[in-house]
Amino acid sequence: MAWLHTWFGLVLGFVLMAAFFFGALSVFDREIDRWAIPETRFDPQPMPSFDAVLQPVYAQLRPHPDDMVATQQRVIGPLPHPDTLPMSSLWAYTTHRDPVLRIGAEFDVPNKLKDDADEHAHVHGWATIDPRSGRFLADDKLKIGSDWFYPMHYGLNWSWMNLGYWLVGLAGFTMLAALVTGVIMHRKIFREFFTFRPWKRTQRSALDLHNLTGVVALPFHFFFAFTGLVIFAGSLYFPVGHTLLKPLHKQHEVLEAQRTGLPHEPAGIAAPLASVDAMVLEAKRRWAARDMPGEVGLLSIEHLGDANGYVSLYRAGSDQVALVGQAIHFKASTGEVLREEPPPGAVGGINEFLTGLHLQHFEHWPLRWLYVLGGLLGCVCIATGFIFFVEKRKRKHAESGSQGSRIVDALAVTTVTGMMIAAVGMLVINRLLPADLAGKVDWEKLAFWGCWMLALAHALWRSAPVARARMNPAWREQCWGIAVLAVSAVGLNWLTTGDHLIKTMSGEPYWAVAGVDLSLLATAGIAAWSARKLARREQTPVAPMATEVVHG
Repeated sequence: MAWLHTWFGLVLGFVLMAAFFFGALSVFDREIDRWAIPETRFDPQPMPSFDAVLQPVYAQLRPHPDDMVATQQRVIGPLPHPDTLPMSSLWAYTTHRDPVLRIGAEFDVPNKLKDDADEHAHVHGWATIDPRSGRFLADDKLKIGSDWFYPMHYGLNWSWMNLGYWLVGLAGFTMLAALVTGVIMHRKIFREFFTFRPWKRTQRSALDLHNLTGVVALPFHFFFAFTGLVIFAGSLYFPVGHTLLKPLHKQHEVLEAQRTGLPHEPAGIAAPLASVDAMVLEAKRRWAARDMPGEVGLLSIEHLGDANGYVSLYRAGSDQVALVGQAIHFKASTGEVLREEPPPGAVGGINEFLTGLHLQHFEHWPLRWLYVLGGLLGCVCIATGFIFFVEKRKRKHAESGSQGSRIVDALAVTTVTGMMIAAVGMLVINRLLPADLAGKVDWEKLAFWGCWMLALAHALWRSAPVARARMNPAWREQCWGIAVLAVSAVGLNWLTTGDHLIKTMSGEPYWAVAGVDLSLLATAGIAAWSARKLARREQTPVAPMATEVVHG
């Protein structure tokens, strides 16, 4: 069990560290978006009027150029001009934390598909709008929180062959095994809950902290690894509905449409769209009658402009843990209620609860901060595991001339402090680059990976003392780097936007930006404190190594 725990944790701990750290940041991904895109710094907005605001917006929405290029590779013959493609479906999505509104649509294409198994002959369009006015916002800005940090925690932003998703899935599965083996190894789990001796040598204090953080956050670690696997199980890891059972899957969709009364295919007969605002009012009335009043979180229309068209309204379930939409579906041409989703069954209810537990769409700020704390405890647990591994072996490796501990230590530095440098460095570059710079998104992504690679090079370059059983000074130096970058990010936000902490915390406070700034300052303080502690650890004398005796 000790061998399994050690090597599973070491080999895939680097991936788990990224999953936990960027998962913790993702709890406040929308708030990080507000910090990174100053023009979106206004109060969260409910779903706006469809008839007055959104309908004119969709009339202006066009297929996205990137998706036109991707679709062209899947069809026979050149695609028509995007302005001539008819819109067949649309959606709009918001949450209780979103000032901006994300919208999207599908456009039918007349071309035949190259692959008969390909079922989607559509081009997609999407945009971000100001829901107060319907004004299109520049969509060439990187939403660092929701479009970079958030997917980083479950896919490593490595989309080729879905390898990032699979690697994180394997790490999550391995983590479950590491948790079980860790509990078996540490039988005195209650004693370790209260044991931390920071004054002891590094190996002892690192193991104490590893055990303590592992025990304190054990339920959190388990349910996040498990629910993450559950969320992707059916769609990615075991998608039997779209592979082995694909013919049955398609038949099931048709039968499901017949059962629910929601048309699977368009009728081919043109029909007008009734007032969607009236449907929204009816949906709210029905939700209130079921003792769960709420706003619309997701609005979608299928078979737009067709006699079989229908409007689906999903309730924003920010008042509960379970990710439940309580959808109500209306006939698009008349506003007649076609279907009101019933409460889920036992299995569906468990799945919705587990999914909601992981995705935390609920409106409960103290609980969100507990999620952040749990994620950071996971990071501490993994980081101290790395440190214990190196401290336990580096003296022996130094005596034998092995470079194993030196390599692991450099990778640990890169994964722990280097990852933070990459994240905070990305925020610094976001504020340094002009807002209207062409290709700014690519520069920000390049800065993220560039900072991380520089941290790796620095950790390897400074790791020579590890080969002599001493501490790698890169730990201390990169902590100072984090402190400087974090303070710089706060200062640059002030200089480039005028949103300093006095402004964002008093008068009309804007806690999304203030929260990011305060978190950066707290990070800088902890990093500077850690650097000073590490400097004292580096000065601790090391006992001389045994000299080799040569017998003649």
